[in-house]
Amino acid sequence: MLTASLLAVALALSPISRAEARIAPEGFADLAEQVSPAVVNITTSTMVAEPTGGGASPFPPGSPFDELFRDFGFPNGPQQGQPDAPAPHRSNALGSGFVISEDGYIVTNNHVIENADEIQIEFFSGQKMDAKLVGTDPKTDIALLKVESDKPLPFVNFGDSDKSRVGDWVMAVGNPLGQGFSVSAGIVSARNRELSGTYDDYIQTDAAINRGNSGGPLFNMNGEVIGVNTAILSPNGGSIGIGFSMASNVVKKVVDQLKQFGETRRGWLGVKIQDITPDMAEAMGLASADGAMVSEVPEGPAKEAGMLAGDVITSFDGGEVKSTRDLVRRVADAPVGEAVRVIVQRGGKSETLLVTLGRRELAEGEAAPAAAAKPQADEEAVLGMTVVPLSDEMIAEMGLPSGAKGVVIKDLAETSDAFDKGLRPGDLITEAGQQPVASPADLAAQVAAAKEGGRKSVLLLIRRGGEPRFVALSVE
Repeated sequence: MLTASLLAVALALSPISRAEARIAPEGFADLAEQVSPAVVNITTSTMVAEPTGGGASPFPPGSPFDELFRDFGFPNGPQQGQPDAPAPHRSNALGSGFVISEDGYIVTNNHVIENADEIQIEFFSGQKMDAKLVGTDPKTDIALLKVESDKPLPFVNFGDSDKSRVGDWVMAVGNPLGQGFSVSAGIVSARNRELSGTYDDYIQTDAAINRGNSGGPLFNMNGEVIGVNTAILSPNGGSIGIGFSMASNVVKKVVDQLKQFGETRRGWLGVKIQDITPDMAEAMGLASADGAMVSEVPEGPAKEAGMLAGDVITSFDGGEVKSTRDLVRRVADAPVGEAVRVIVQRGGKSETLLVTLGRRELAEGEAAPAAAAKPQADEEAVLGMTVVPLSDEMIAEMGLPSGAKGVVIKDLAETSDAFDKGLRPGDLITEAGQQPVASPADLAAQVAAAKEGGRKSVLLLIRRGGEPRFVALSVE
């Protein structure tokens, strides 16, 4: 009886013990006192010719948050009686940042210091110092500054953002609305958020973030920086508990490159890719929809290594590839000039390619072929689409290479699966069932082959405005 009673008590106490491990901390005072000396206010000054009034956009041109999110710079508004004329004047802005090394390297947001002529840093102690710009990365909205000091400066370390969990306590420190050093606390609301950038990996938090907090650190309870406060989602420009901090594991890599080169040097594979949908996986006979589908292989590292359109990349440099987002990050993090092993699924078999990566910054900005025009030629109805052969005239109009093959969609029924999947008149079909298509008859033959093979769908390679993508259409 005694043993049973003790067991009952133990079972009753166990859940309480686990709950106690998750209760809120008694306070954040010790943490704030520990990290505040390394957090800085940033004041920038810029000579501009535009008027300060007139309802100009508050977003910095080229910022990844332009048109979507308000930046946290704090521009001086127009003064009473100030003429709205294009006379040169100085515009000031406020933001936040943090010191990451005792020799004076400081991290902030690119939009805080963008186009600034002068940058001044104010420490928690009240000491002020001029800073110089080391480098910026608009794609992640990160900037690296440097101040010179006769003595070692207090600094904070980056933590591992991948270890942060939804529900973890966090603390934001910064200069909201120009009010000076301020601390706010909350939890990690979500992980791996995307806003508008290729390399986005944001931690969402309900810790209060307002204008002026931009560039400030988001700390875990160990005093490590797990994010750089960058954006808020708000209908009125104020905090409503939806703030975003760029994950430290992204920031660390950017900062290392800015410190070493003054710019980013991301790896470049040289392919156009898209995610695989379940119906595409079924059409290709894949076991799952994991991986990144190669829709085009222009001149570049991948083509030199033998990669083909239609390949599904499942592994990059020893790491599993789950999606296009996963692949983009892995490639960007890989060193330029490094030879990496890339595993692809091709025709039901696994192929290993050795690809020597190029540099993305040098490869960007290539012109795309002109948009497709509607053709006039012999036609045939396939899967609810009216398709015509690709003529020499169409090749010229579309900016395609001489001898290009394919069929063009002249019309399609709005009740068709093709219409539902986003296909439209003017789209060029170059492959069906991962086989080249040179005529409507070729397309019809591949549709018939898919049906005979027991497939529910056929995979088409579509080009629109020079951009390729795979689409699986039902053949039932």
